[in-house]
Amino acid sequence: MDVMKAFMVILALPQSAADHVDALVVPTGQGEEWRLTHAIRRWEANRHISYLLVANGNPAEDTYLEITPAYLRSLGLRRLSGVFLQAEPAPNTGLQGAWIADQVEDFGITSLALTVSSYHLPRVYLTVLKALSQGGIRIPLVPDPVTVSPDTASPETQATAYDLLPGEAERILTYMNNQWVATLEELQEYLRWLWRQHKDLLTKTSA
Repeated sequence: MDVMKAFMVILALPQSAADHVDALVVPTGQGEEWRLTHAIRRWEANRHISYLLVANGNPAEDTYLEITPAYLRSLGLRRLSGVFLQAEPAPNTGLQGAWIADQVEDFGITSLALTVSSYHLPRVYLTVLKALSQGGIRIPLVPDPVTVSPDTASPETQATAYDLLPGEAERILTYMNNQWVATLEELQEYLRWLWRQHKDLLTKTSA
């Protein structure tokens, strides 16, 4: 039930807020190029977004590709200023979250949107929220789920979102117990703060 509640409240946050954040963040992985193309479209359409952060993936995956400026340009990236790539491999979401938190601190980023497939978004959200919290950082964090059918097979596993959701839920429970992701109580407290302090961001319409 805790996982169901977390999924609901995270994915219910207004996605239109992603047009108004300081930075877009893409945790790559599973060969899902659509994470990058979705973020690049938003990045190119919203010139006031200052940063595009691309977290590295797991080299052990068969579909792993090195993320380079040239590769991103092949996907439609034109605006290079403000784009930062994680240089070191990130075999797990925790390492991606730690890198994201470091960039937030280093650049003084004031708000984030997480661009990732819907089935994976709650775990990424809870991981990044935990990493920010551990660094003493509290900023608006909004979801930007990729627009892709849940029937679409992930290139790495050939599994659909329907297939992958149970494993995501199991990992969230395990990681909550290990303090690797925010707990439901931490999430609830954070969302109370977010809605109280940043309602204007959450209720803005798309650009």
